Amino acid sequence: MSIEISFDPDRMRIDVIHGFLRESYWSPGIRRDVVECAIANSLVVGAFDTATGDQVGFARVVTDYASFAWICDVFVIPSHRGRGIAKRMLAALIDHERMRTLRRWCLATKDAHGLYEQFGFKAVRAKRWMEKRLPATAWQQA
Repeated sequence: MSIEISFDPDRMRIDVIHGFLRESYWSPGIRRDVVECAIANSLVVGAFDTATGDQVGFARVVTDYASFAWICDVFVIPSHRGRGIAKRMLAALIDHERMRTLRRWCLATKDAHGLYEQFGFKAVRAKRWMEKRLPATAWQQA
């Protein structure tokens, strides 16, 4: 099986991405229009099975392309896991020519710490970090 990694936003299959994200623990029930807007305003990478053309993985980065990046929505469909696809997508994002001046990369994960540690990510001291969360009604399907 051969996998192609692409940064072309026009190749991203919204149905595949939305279908996965709306079932994920981090964005259950997310609306399609929210996913479309997120993709349009992020650096995205997709993994595509060259034999079938199917999209089998996705990740995106929210960034200013100068000093900060937030990695999010990383997934590989279950049938293609365990083949290094997530590693290839992350390496492509981190090595992207527009990301070479960043001072800080961030992410949040419930269960993939081992994956991200391979790329130099470490747990943060939460004292300095703050967040504001809107109610799920702002982004979920009714």
